[in-house]
Amino acid sequence: MAQNLTFAPGGVVHPGAINAEDTSAVAKSIAVSGTDILSVKNLSKIFGPKPERAAELVKQGLGRNEIFEKTGNMVAVNDVSLSVKAGEIFVVMGLSGSGKSTLVRLLNRLIEPTSGQVVLEGHDIAPMSTSELREVRRKKMAMVFQSFALLPNRTVLDNISYGLEVAGLKKPERYEIARAALTRVGLGSYEKLLPSELSGGMQQRVGLARALAVNPSVLLMDEAFSALDPLIRFEMQNELLRLQKEEQRTIVFISHDIEEAIKIGGRIGIMKDGCLIQVGTPAELIQSPADAYVRDFFRNVDVSRFLKASTLMTGVDRRLLSCDIGTPAERYLNQLIDSGVECGYVCDDTGRYQGCITSASLHQAGTRPVREALLRDVNAVSLDADLHELAAIALSQEHDVPVTDAAGKLAGVVSCRTILKQVMERRAA
Repeated sequence: MAQNLTFAPGGVVHPGAINAEDTSAVAKSIAVSGTDILSVKNLSKIFGPKPERAAELVKQGLGRNEIFEKTGNMVAVNDVSLSVKAGEIFVVMGLSGSGKSTLVRLLNRLIEPTSGQVVLEGHDIAPMSTSELREVRRKKMAMVFQSFALLPNRTVLDNISYGLEVAGLKKPERYEIARAALTRVGLGSYEKLLPSELSGGMQQRVGLARALAVNPSVLLMDEAFSALDPLIRFEMQNELLRLQKEEQRTIVFISHDIEEAIKIGGRIGIMKDGCLIQVGTPAELIQSPADAYVRDFFRNVDVSRFLKASTLMTGVDRRLLSCDIGTPAERYLNQLIDSGVECGYVCDDTGRYQGCITSASLHQAGTRPVREALLRDVNAVSLDADLHELAAIALSQEHDVPVTDAAGKLAGVVSCRTILKQVMERRAA
């Protein structure tokens, strides 16, 4: 059976290293599939009597506090542009007063924007009439609040079906939908209870079920779990991730907790003084913070578990040598030496990783088959291997760490230098 010897110098990036034909998990782990379902363009909100004057001062570069002192206006959201892809959880986070809760209310026009656009599924909601906007809130954008916002005199089932009732659905139909939503959040046997008879976590599940019942295009969650006890909050985060995995919901989640944001967010937008400072995956924000403000969010967080092989790896040079695995190893010794690389990575003809070789191992194998030259102490890791696992492996072997996808194909390598750099940065932080 023919094998491929992939020669790769340690620690050097080789663009185009992964075959375009390979549908490896690396692309899926980094990028969110799907098109933009929600776009925000130059969105601003200025509270106060003279928003036009405040807007002029913003253009002149004055800060939020200066503008407030001069005009009495508060710049809550300042020229924010972002996009949310179908099926992702997009987390907006920032300190208290950063504008994140105002931003989420601008998305469904609970607060009217001063300027800018909110485009949902290709339609700008800014010029919509009251009746059109009501339909958007009923069917396209559901919201889960921190305070649960349940109707105290209605049963759990009636709370969940309330939006469907307002939309005009008959009782049998809306109850059927409400029961299905209740089952999805694990409260199928609680439909006849009142909110006061439920714990805080259960009440928040009812609020989530009520939002899910209308099957919205986008689910807005404003600090939805922040009022819960830590254990219940943890359970609700897991519940949200489970639902998102099963149903591919599009969620905009507001949070001030970096641990929560990292756990649930596919991408995170960080706000400060009404401005969107940086948007990226957790790994991107950790590895390349835009400024000290972004970096400080991660100062007291052990981010090692969020740094994955998929984001730290580099490609492997695709200079391939087809050979018979039973061919004497020494036949390829000169080619490996002439290539000027430290080691080679052996894959079969389907791209599945077989092992690592060096000129020394080829020389030692001599006339024996190439398979006898594979190094026994070079371990491969999955795309999901975190920095802790990578560091442990790097300490036990001399060469870069191979990374394989779910099909066992070679996706890239993580250099020992990269691992050491990340470990030292984490220790310094």
